[in-house]
Amino acid sequence: MLDVKNIVKKYSNHIALDDVSLNVEQGKIFGLLGPNGAGKTSLIRIITQITAPDSGEVIFNGKKLNSNHINQIGYLPEERGLYKKMEIGEQVLYLSKLKGLSTAEATKRIKFWFEKLDMGSWWNKKVEDLSKGMQQKVQFVATILHNPELIILDEPFSGFDPVNADLIKNEILELNAKGTTFIFSPHRMESVEELCDNIALIHKSKKILDGSVDEIKASYRNNTYTIEFVGNENFDNNEIFEIEERSEFKNVSRLKFKLKSNYTANDVLRFMLPKVDITHLEEVVPSMNDIFIERVKTK
Repeated sequence: MLDVKNIVKKYSNHIALDDVSLNVEQGKIFGLLGPNGAGKTSLIRIITQITAPDSGEVIFNGKKLNSNHINQIGYLPEERGLYKKMEIGEQVLYLSKLKGLSTAEATKRIKFWFEKLDMGSWWNKKVEDLSKGMQQKVQFVATILHNPELIILDEPFSGFDPVNADLIKNEILELNAKGTTFIFSPHRMESVEELCDNIALIHKSKKILDGSVDEIKASYRNNTYTIEFVGNENFDNNEIFEIEERSEFKNVSRLKFKLKSNYTANDVLRFMLPKVDITHLEEVVPSMNDIFIERVKTK
């Protein structure tokens, strides 16, 4: 759906994006990751046509990004963008008409989403009377109301309690199941593992990692395991694995170890089972949070 090709963006003496390219597939949830100041917001502003790149181009559905695409994209920024003194219903209606909906169609859709998200009594409330999380709900509805093909969410769960965060997450998944494509820029890596199919990591204006979440996690596996057992053996100085950590709780011992070359978890079991009672064995697969920190620290 979206091809970002060799984008460069400079502000005065600062390079915000340095030859960044990425591809967002139709119907996928794409995670745009990076620490603060990495260049994520600059790229989002280019995709939403708030600003333009200094060089490079963005292709949307096979055509160079242009003003005709604006109504096919929904954008939920991290910052609140609502008029504090305006009534909620009137405000969402106004924003919907800016996206090309008629008053009748916009009103119908607003009522549907307000009821679906437990906002039915909010029509005459003012933004200033709402909590941060409630305001975010309003902005979410305004973002999706015109049924955009691509929805960009910049930290959409900010301010939500767990119940409403789960509610919005389910709505994202439901829209995605119906074919909507998402670019999702979260602060919490747990959300990436829950929602994203593919990711790109931007750091210091450059893309330093991209690919599917599953493939990236698999590439960072390093033959590290944890094992729990009952018994008095310590297993120091064996030829199969190197112990990295050890602990004990009540009568259960726990080891974190790394396999030596050419050995497998089955070799560990054959070695240990005659000596102790094994209760648990699990591979330690790095989380996206671990991978994020490692890549950012080494660049």
